Order: sequence, then C-alpha cells, then structure tokens
Amino acid sequence: MTCLQSFFVDLHIHLGATATGKPVKITASKSLTLESVLNESADVKGLDLIGIIDCHVPEILEQIEELIRIGELVENKQGGLCYKKKISFILGSEIEIYDRSCKGPIHVLVYFPYVSAMKEFSRWYSMRVKNITLSSQRIYEEGITLQKKVKELGGLFIPAHVFTPFKSLFGKGVKKSLSEVFIPELIDAVELGLSSDTNMADNIVELHTYTYLTNSDAHSLAKIAREYQKIKMEQPSFDELVKALKVEGERGIQCNYGLDPRLGKYYETTCENCFYHIQNEEVCPNCGHRHFVKGVATRIKELSMNKGEDVHDKRSRPPYVHQVPLQFIPKVGPKTLEKLRDYFKTDMNIIHNASKEQLQKIVSSKIADYILKAREGKLSVNTGGGGKYGKVKGN
Repeated sequence: MTCLQSFFVDLHIHLGATATGKPVKITASKSLTLESVLNESADVKGLDLIGIIDCHVPEILEQIEELIRIGELVENKQGGLCYKKKISFILGSEIEIYDRSCKGPIHVLVYFPYVSAMKEFSRWYSMRVKNITLSSQRIYEEGITLQKKVKELGGLFIPAHVFTPFKSLFGKGVKKSLSEVFIPELIDAVELGLSSDTNMADNIVELHTYTYLTNSDAHSLAKIAREYQKIKMEQPSFDELVKALKVEGERGIQCNYGLDPRLGKYYETTCENCFYHIQNEEVCPNCGHRHFVKGVATRIKELSMNKGEDVHDKRSRPPYVHQVPLQFIPKVGPKTLEKLRDYFKTDMNIIHNASKEQLQKIVSSKIADYILKAREGKLSVNTGGGGKYGKVKGN
C-alpha cells in the first residue's frame, strides 16, 4: 500500500555565486551558494524539497559531484538528491527564450532527474548560449526545440512567472495564446509568479489543464519560501514530483501558498514615472507621463476577453492561501523574527503550526494576532504596481 505524506516545496531558488565566489545569477545575493541555500531551506525555512535553478553551471555541477563523492549528497534512484538526510533538491535551470515566434522574451524553468541528465543538457545548452556560467541566459534556439530536448532527457518544462510584465509568457511573450510559441502538450505545469493567484489565472481557459505552481524565485536567502506549496507524495523525489504534477491517484498539490496578488510588484497598471495607479487613462492624471507598466490584473482581463469558452468549466483546484511572509508582517523586525525562529526552529512551524498561546510566549498579543491573520489570509493590504511591492496595513 502506498504511503503518501505532505511536503513543503519551493521549486525556484537561484544561486548568486559558486563556492569560489564567481557570479551565477547577477541580480542575486552572493550569499546564495549551493550549501547556504540547502542549509537555509532546511534549517530556517523548514522546506522538504526545493528546486535549485542554476545547476547547469559547470562549476556548480562539479561541486555537486564532489558533495556526492564525500557522501554529503546522495542521488535518489527516483531522481533528485538528498543533502545530509535533511532536505532534497531537484536540478533545474532558468532559460530565456526569444525566438522568431515570441513577441518578447520568455523565461522558462527546466528540471532533470539526475546529474548525468543535467550534465548532458549543460553541454547542449552551452553551444546555444553566450555564457554557460551565468543564470537565465538567452538561448539561441527555437522554444519548441528546447521543449523537445528537455523531454528527450526525461525533464520537466514549466513556463516561469507567466504574468509578470517583463520576460514572461503572457507578460510579453505572446499576444493571446501559449500555443503561439510552445507545444501545449510538452508543458508540465505553470508557475504563477507574483501578482496573480489561482482564481485570476483560471480566467484563462487554456490554463485549466495545467497544475499551478507557486515558487519564490528567491534572489536572497530571506526570500526563500516567500511562495511555496504543500504537495502530497510518497517521497520528495523527481519521479514523485512528476506524478504529483499529473495528479496521479491521490498525489498532487494540496495547497498553494503565495502573496496576496495585491502585494505583488505588478498587480496594478502603474505610471512608470510616479507609480500612480492608472485605470483607463492614456496620460497619468498625477504627473502627465504617457508610459505605463501594465498590471497583471489588466493583462489577465485582456486574455480572458479573447476567449469565448466558459471560464467556469475548469478543473478542481487546491486552495490558494494568501500567505504573508513573516518579514512582511507589521512589527516583525529582525530581532523579533530571530526570537521566533529560536523558539519554533523553522518558519514553517511559525506560519502553520504555532498556536496563539505558544506565540504569545515569545511576542506580544498584537503580533501573535497578525501572524494568525496572515495564516488565514485576513490581513488588509495596499496594492502594489510598477515594480513596487504593496504593503500590509497595521490595524
């Protein structure tokens, strides 16, 4: 009899530097090394499975092989690697596509079960990119060719943060449909990204067949598990993740945890100059500027209007909890967060398990109430846009 368990999973975490200090993701913190990411994800955040997105980098692959040699990493027969018996990770890469079919650049995530598959992909990728040592590089190849190569190597292909205004599938990449650039059947899931949630995405009929992922796209240690999901699987492995994305048997995502879309940086259409939130104006009523950053809410409305099908004819979805990261919660500064972590050990324990009585042993009743309201998605927020996060209201 199959024994299924629940695992906390964040599948989009970047590396800022190699072990020798060479840059990987230019815009990410250099504190994001392979081992620091694994330790932070396990010991501080309380995650069970992560996706490390820059494993195509040759020096990172060399480090992984050395950790396997000395026994700190063990490759799972079902795919993925286990680090010091405390956390597992999947080998991934983020890639930028901008071929002749695209209206703008698109970021995608690819994942492979074994080091051997990632090494083979890295060799293939290195002949189609200017700098194999860096993250999120533009591939000089058709997107469909990339899809087919990923599938040839037994991998997963997932469009990343699909609604953000820049470098995403629906933000810039296509006019109306993902079929303009990809083979729909070779897409394994869709990553929602900031400023959207399940209800918003399900206004687009062609997305109804896909599992939705909520990942942090972490560029610093603090941002790991800003968004994540709880997945029911037999074990935290690549094969089990594949089955969960396909919703085989009782496997699948139990809950998505992500920011309230209004807290995201791109929810509202916003003036590029003064960040004033725009409705239908052609000129900013606040400063007279004529250039705007189109909000995710506006873009989803456009896409939903392009379809004649019934948007309510859709698959059953797990709940999407508007999770507020601890750092966003009013009055939870660094010292308070340190006290909470010292007592409860991991952020997952604080966010999901601590009772009001337990919280009040460490923090004030007001902060305890904020944490519980955040758990239930009941905190009030001011909306974000144009690259600025929204804010949680203290009340």
